[in-house]
Amino acid sequence: MSTSEDKGLLRFLTCGSVDDGKSTLIGRLLHDSRAILADTLQAIERTSARRGMEAIDLSLLTDGLQAEREQGITIDVAYRYFSSGRRKFIIADAPGHEQYTRNMVTAASTADLAIILIDARRGVLTQTRRHAQLAAMLGIPQLVVAVNKMDLVDFAQPVFERIRDDFLAFAAGVGIGQARFVPMSALRGDMVVDRGEHLHWYDGPTLMEMLESAPAAVAPHAHPFRFPVQWVCRPQDAANPALHDYRGFMGRVEAGRIAVGDTVSVLPSGLSTTVRAIEIGGEALAHAGAEQSVALLLDDDIDVSRGDMIVAPGQAPQVLRQISADLCWLSDLPMDRVRTYLIRHTTREVRAKLVAIDHRLDVNTLERMPAERLVMNDIARVRFKLAHPVFADPYVQNRSTGAFVVIDDSTYNTVGAGMIVADADAAA
Repeated sequence: MSTSEDKGLLRFLTCGSVDDGKSTLIGRLLHDSRAILADTLQAIERTSARRGMEAIDLSLLTDGLQAEREQGITIDVAYRYFSSGRRKFIIADAPGHEQYTRNMVTAASTADLAIILIDARRGVLTQTRRHAQLAAMLGIPQLVVAVNKMDLVDFAQPVFERIRDDFLAFAAGVGIGQARFVPMSALRGDMVVDRGEHLHWYDGPTLMEMLESAPAAVAPHAHPFRFPVQWVCRPQDAANPALHDYRGFMGRVEAGRIAVGDTVSVLPSGLSTTVRAIEIGGEALAHAGAEQSVALLLDDDIDVSRGDMIVAPGQAPQVLRQISADLCWLSDLPMDRVRTYLIRHTTREVRAKLVAIDHRLDVNTLERMPAERLVMNDIARVRFKLAHPVFADPYVQNRSTGAFVVIDDSTYNTVGAGMIVADADAAA
């Protein structure tokens, strides 16, 4: 592969059991790819020396919170950005403890790939299985299993092969698809960016080579057009009467493409019209695609408000007054079955009532358990009844239009994060 080839942005997540070396791995990736500024490197060298460490503690590059440094664990999601020359990366380092399940859900929501770390001395543990299952449930399309700390088992090939077989047996039982495996030592650097000198029996790619060559996630441009309206722009300028007729619908293209002259439909009315113009910062565009924030001007003067959605005709999402979803409860206050909550889906906010908790997922055994309430970090299949419809796709088809958050209407705190599942009975 040419070093000049740019594979585009890859968002990936590191997760696994506590003390599997996630922060050290990220530090090694940054250090060996020369993505650390000189002053940052000098600062962590000084911190390592003060702690009496003989080698630099690369985990300090991600453990940025004071509480993390004091406890020696990662307790929040740390994000880092770097480029290898072939590709740009955003790394999310998720904590390993069960009580921080919600942090992993947050980190996984935008990830294209997950690295599951396994300590070579301990093998596949409960937390390993939990994070692998959560990664699959959250729709992360690619999985890399990195068997770390091979230096502590004398770089033994049978140890790696036994862990690989154990993980594959677990994955087959719970429906996890294909995974790739790499033995490594994040502390010494073997098979992270460089091959090192101790794993001569492994002839596969290094972890960095896997990341650089990983196929991009399904392009959002390939999905049907989705444009949730965030703001209706009606300028008022007495000195410029021409602006009085200006009506631009502003928002972010969440999927698909749109061009001037295309026919579109507006939900919930279902009325159709034609795109007269596309603008960004006052500049006219011929077309726009996923992840661009633009203003659409339409040929016909139809009623469009914040929270409505402009879509491709014949390819509309479901219009739902009841949603079935996998929900992660984020609040330290339990979910109250008699309360009404707010659901924010794209730019639309509606009142919602919990209809049922179908089951709760035991994140340790992965069993589906009955539940009467949800507490922090619980993950459950739930059903909500909505006061007004939302325009949604199943999460597995479109993350942007398949996800929502639950809001406490008294405090306006975000208390839950949900992923809509296909439910033919829920359509309005």
